[in-house]
This record gives sequence, structure tokens and C-alpha cells, in this order.
Amino acid sequence: MSADLTRRSMMAGLPLAAGLAAAPALAAKSGARVKASPAISDAEAMERLRDPATRARVRARVAGSCEAETVNIFYRLNIYGYTGEGNLVPFYTLNHLSVNEWTPLPGNRYQAKTFECGVYCAFDTDDVLEEWKNPLTGEVRKPFQFLGGPFTVTHGPDGMVAMGAELTPKPMRMEAYGGTLFVSAMADMARPNPVSPEKFPKFSSGPIAYWDTVSTNGAPVAQAFDDNISSADAFHHFQNMGSWHPWMAMGSRPGRTYGRSAGVKVRSLDQIPAKALKGLQDHTPEIFDRKGWTSPRFDILEYMAGNPT
Repeated sequence: MSADLTRRSMMAGLPLAAGLAAAPALAAKSGARVKASPAISDAEAMERLRDPATRARVRARVAGSCEAETVNIFYRLNIYGYTGEGNLVPFYTLNHLSVNEWTPLPGNRYQAKTFECGVYCAFDTDDVLEEWKNPLTGEVRKPFQFLGGPFTVTHGPDGMVAMGAELTPKPMRMEAYGGTLFVSAMADMARPNPVSPEKFPKFSSGPIAYWDTVSTNGAPVAQAFDDNISSADAFHHFQNMGSWHPWMAMGSRPGRTYGRSAGVKVRSLDQIPAKALKGLQDHTPEIFDRKGWTSPRFDILEYMAGNPT
């Protein structure tokens, strides 16, 4: 299956036959009919999860796919500032698209190659920000739109392994209740800041860069365990806390950003809100033509390479 999406195929919200989730909502194995998944109780689901190979396959099916296909997730990520005092301060919303090329591997392993993009908008809207007034400093800044990846995450019986990513996810327990299977993971990072506070005091958050993420995906139990389905319909959620991004020019001011996202797998362009989709097309076109995406993208390093002021 081709992973490309040209701007021509983005017209009129047509299905993404060339890459963005060409599979139907319930992606069935070749030759299999798409029909209602057989019922399975929460107790039976938990019993099946005792098998490591089943856990890996089900985790892949919920997170993305256990077959060779491209699965895409659209999120709205509301981002706040937290200084360590008082309440969260609304900053902006990042409309985020994650494009994941899934491949089954030997040994009951499933690998996702992920490309990401995000467009900064006024808080809780789809209005793309050309400028942003920092509510903590009063300074007006130009947002630096987000491109990240590719990186790979491999799901297997022994856990998850990341390559090319800044974080390595750690699987948490999988649990079925109320007819829903919840699949969670966490990750954290504390490393020397690539943006030196001595050299770039305006843009560096300090000597150590921090990032924490917790994520939960939820899917109907029946779909999660249906071997006629490669990619279960799922709700995707994550929360994160990270050191200030250089483009905000916060310097070593105490605090971090806090983000809360909600998203789903999108099977066609018309499942992304039209205004959000236009923002992604206009400001992060690279995500729709990944043949030209030949090297890893790291937004912080790219921003600093532009000699910001």
C-alpha cells in the first residue's frame, strides 16, 4: 500500500486511497467480510491478555494496526502554562496529525513508523496563530509549526522499543471494563538541554530539558480481540508536561507547558474538521507528501538553526 498523499487527493474530503488510512473503519483481513465483531466479556478479555503474544497483537490493533497499513490519528491538544503557582494558564491549541505506517514483524511484533505535524491555533479554536501574545510575559511571538519524526515504536510480547524518538514508552496495564479495553503507556525524559542556557539565555529553559507523557487508548473489547479486524476503532488520549519550547522565549522562568489531547483514528480526510485540515495543509504540507521527507525532523533544533531573535 502506498504511503503517499498528494495535494490533488486532498480535494473535497475524498477518502485517502493513497495513504491516510485507506482502510475502512473496521479494516478486515483480505477476503474477510466486515461484520459485527463477536461478543466477548471483560473477564474473558482479561484471561486472553495473560498470553504475551495476544497482548502484543491487541495492543497494536488498538494503538494502530496489526497488519501492513497506514493509520492516522487526529488530535486536538490544548496546551497550558504552569508556573508552579496558581492555576493553569491557557496558551494555545495544537491541531496534531500523526501518520503511522504499521508493519507486522517476526516474533509477534508490530512496528509503527511515525511522522507527526502540528499547527498552533488560538486556544480552543482552529484559528491558526500567525502571532501569539504570551500571557505570562506579554511578549508577542511567532509560533514555529511542528514537524517531528520519523521514528519507530515496536510493540512485542516483551514490551515496547523506540528508535529515533526522544522518549521510550513504557507499557502500563491493559484492562477491560464496561465493554471497553483501555491500553495505556507512559514515558519520561530528563537530559542535558540541547539549547544552552549560557549561549541562549532567552530561549533555553535551563540546563536540563524535561518531558513527561501519559497516554490511554480505548477501544470496544469486541473489536480489540477480533482477529478479522486489523485496526480497531479507538479513542486516543494523552497528557504531557514539558520544558518551555524555545520559540516562546520564556528563558529559565519557572514552569512547564501542560498539554491534554483527545483524538481518534481518521479513515478519510472528511473526518478531520475542515478548518483544522486546511490549517494542516497550508502550514505543514510535508505530512501529505512523505516521499520528500527523507531525514528526521526535530523542531527545537530546526528553530534554533534559524537564528531566532
